[in-house]
Amino acid sequence: MAEVALPARSRVEARLDRLVAENRFTIAVVFPAFGAVLLTASAESLLPAPLNFNPYLVLFGTLVMRLPLIAGLVPLVGRKAAAGLGLLTGYAYAIEYVGTTTGLPYGPFEYGVDLGPMLLGQVPLGLPVFFIPLVVNAYLLCLLLLGDRAETAAVRLPAVVGTVLLMDLVLDPGAVALGFWNYELGTAALDVWPYDAAGAFYGVPYSNFAGWVLSATVAVACLDWAFSWAGLRGRLDACEFMLDDMVSFVVLWGAVNAYFGQWVPVALAALLGLGLWQTDRFDVPPPPWLERAAR
Repeated sequence: MAEVALPARSRVEARLDRLVAENRFTIAVVFPAFGAVLLTASAESLLPAPLNFNPYLVLFGTLVMRLPLIAGLVPLVGRKAAAGLGLLTGYAYAIEYVGTTTGLPYGPFEYGVDLGPMLLGQVPLGLPVFFIPLVVNAYLLCLLLLGDRAETAAVRLPAVVGTVLLMDLVLDPGAVALGFWNYELGTAALDVWPYDAAGAFYGVPYSNFAGWVLSATVAVACLDWAFSWAGLRGRLDACEFMLDDMVSFVVLWGAVNAYFGQWVPVALAALLGLGLWQTDRFDVPPPPWLERAAR
């Protein structure tokens, strides 16, 4: 009996699933570990000039680490989800542009590292690749941790916003230590956010985290509208690697913060890792070559 040919989209989705499933350890562990080494070496100016914070290497590595999330989401993207992701992309650009030009809502900051082409000379064109997955990963992790309680929006949405904020408490101190961006922490910053104080949290002002509560609330609400939470939960159950991007986040930013001796963000990264472990998602199997080398 002849096999029925799959539609082109289904074939692409199946191939992407296979690619990720066969390379989980490389994508979720090797790439972020190697990325942490390259980023800290760049911060110390130990690499040849063309490699120090090379924006295209940074973007390529980030895209590779995003593959599990992309493969997990693609089957769920219809017209409504595509529209929601488009709105999230526009929102990410808009709020970052306002932030870089006015200091609101995150506090006055500027980029210290070339992150590739800039939109309107202010916002990295690749920003959605960095921002949107934070929100999606937080949403997915909360669906698993909350279980049946995730059915209630009044429980689900605040939990996701809190998880996004937790991720930023790991990300921002590491990024500031690397020099990706820096905040004004002196008197000029107080004109925008009067309650900010110099020093704050590893060089990140308190206004940044207040801003993330605002930006995450809007982004999470948009994501919740774009996708069915039950559909996402079903795909999570069927796709063992869908949260591997969160594994990459823990490995990369945990290692970066550890290098700079920023132990509170390291502990918070470990807390995220504990959440992954409790949901049986911190289980990336090593490749056969590594198993053979360990014998």
